[in-house]
Amino acid sequence: MSEPRIGPERKVLLAPSVLAADLSDLAGALKICEDGGADLVHFDVMDGHFVPNLTFGPPVLRDVVRRTKVPVDVHLMVSNPDALLDAYLEAGAAWVSVHQEVAVHLDRTLSRIRSAGARAGVVLNPATPAETLTDLLQSLDFVLLMSVNPGFGGQPFLPYVLDKARRLRSMLDERGLSQVQIQMDGGLGRDTIHRAAVAGVDVCVAGSAVFGADNPAAEIEHLRRLAEGTAS
Repeated sequence: MSEPRIGPERKVLLAPSVLAADLSDLAGALKICEDGGADLVHFDVMDGHFVPNLTFGPPVLRDVVRRTKVPVDVHLMVSNPDALLDAYLEAGAAWVSVHQEVAVHLDRTLSRIRSAGARAGVVLNPATPAETLTDLLQSLDFVLLMSVNPGFGGQPFLPYVLDKARRLRSMLDERGLSQVQIQMDGGLGRDTIHRAAVAGVDVCVAGSAVFGADNPAAEIEHLRRLAEGTAS
């Protein structure tokens, strides 16, 4: 299987995850994203049921959206996304992704997201094959591949997910669906981000790699250049 070209021919987007930031200073984290030229702000929603952690509710998202010009990408790690979807859409989510593992009527859920004017995505846990989306690819704006088991930041990268990204890229190319973007989240940093991009990933979510750096704003651009192969 041929590897997608990267660099000037295919821009890689960076989405810092504010879950890894100092949560007592979300405004500061948003400024870092803007100063670093982030393409998206990644916003992880956890309900304590689908994953063993609790994070941000719709009021926090509403305030985040008000404080930044960067589009906010909401990842719903929740057991019942349909029950919560409208609240996050109304709070200003620009991108919304739901887990294939829990979305019972996935096509209908994606239609609701798009009807609200947001980009609609599906998330696959590491052990969920890309092929489960075979009949749904044309209804998607993006697919988020988890490269760690969801629930906590700072976990090590699972390299076998790279093969899933390659297979998904091949599925999209075969159907002429180049507009559907592949996003990856989990363990992406200096040692892994280029491998993800070469495997076909368009949008790289980075949490600890950004907010744990000495200069987080500068790290955003450095990670982008590493992904595209223009930095060492």
